[in-house]
Amino acid sequence: MSDLSKITCIEDLRRVARRRVPRMFYDYADSGAWTEGTYRDNESAFQKIKLRQRVAVNMEGRSTRTTMIGQEVAMPVAIAPTGLTGMQHADGEILGARAAKAFGIPFTLSTMSVCSLEDIAEGTNRHPFWFQLYVMRDRDFMQRLIDRAKAANCSALQVTLDLQVLGQRHKDIKNGLSTPPKPTIANLINLATKPQWCLGMLGTKRRTFGNIVGHAKNVSNVSSLSAWTAEQFDPSLNWKDIEWIKRAWGGKLILKGIMDEEDARLAAETGADAIIVSNHGGRQLDGAPASIDALPAIADSVCNRIEVWMDGGIRSGQDVLKARALGARGTLIGRSFLYGLGAYGEAGVTRALQIIHKELDVTMAFCGRTQIDTVDKSILLPGTY
Repeated sequence: MSDLSKITCIEDLRRVARRRVPRMFYDYADSGAWTEGTYRDNESAFQKIKLRQRVAVNMEGRSTRTTMIGQEVAMPVAIAPTGLTGMQHADGEILGARAAKAFGIPFTLSTMSVCSLEDIAEGTNRHPFWFQLYVMRDRDFMQRLIDRAKAANCSALQVTLDLQVLGQRHKDIKNGLSTPPKPTIANLINLATKPQWCLGMLGTKRRTFGNIVGHAKNVSNVSSLSAWTAEQFDPSLNWKDIEWIKRAWGGKLILKGIMDEEDARLAAETGADAIIVSNHGGRQLDGAPASIDALPAIADSVCNRIEVWMDGGIRSGQDVLKARALGARGTLIGRSFLYGLGAYGEAGVTRALQIIHKELDVTMAFCGRTQIDTVDKSILLPGTY
């Protein structure tokens, strides 16, 4: 096993992942819509927020432990749902779920995952995890997905609200994104430079969308899958659909993709347990504000009626602390965990979590706090947020 002690930041993992993961899948994770302005702003907006350093404060007995929708977590971080995770590394979703379980944080499986719900349940000895659901035209298939999530011991359902239509993702089009990769000359040349990735893929049977192929009507292979997904994402999604999902699920419900105060209030009225302030990692509406910039007003607008979380641009424990200070009870990481996965598999995900936790713990101490639940805006320098 590689010694990852010299991997000291998420950027280190990103550089390794870029070398090891085939271009189309690396670009799928590390890109945004259209000009990628919102994608870049998600990360850079955190840098403008400055912290108040405090001294002569007893820093002993620090704890980052808290809860997200009543679930105890080692830090206010969960792994976000990301599509095609199993193409960053063979069996990627299973490895991510195992790392999250060992670290004591939640893992969220995407509808568009390579490993299936059943794979995660088996791979983690039925440890509870979260499942992300897209709203699709085929309500019977959605009901079956919900039933499968219950059977797999999922403890919460995340419904993504901001993918009624697909954003303009130019790199995916240029790369001819598909799973598995099409055997074009360009792809074969690129794959020849990724021997470790190729060996991993040869050793697994999981190479397509495990939650869909063989489960949805008229989808038996990759070619029929592309036609199905193009027609299934439902542009008519509205709040009544959320009511139907809430009844069908019956458990903890999280609504992902909130970027507007009025939408936050409407989401709170549905009876959901949490909302996620999220612009889909800058992969949908280019020109939308950074998630961290949208967070404070949204958190204020719902006034503790519902838990508020955020994702987008988190690359360090400092980012987690700033989000917590601005009203997010929890955060989710997508790219930060994918870089670790693509670089070193399960060990890389663990290293990403260790890095974020260490930065969170140390920065909290420098700000004069020992308990994450006491962090608020007073740790930030006025005028910088």
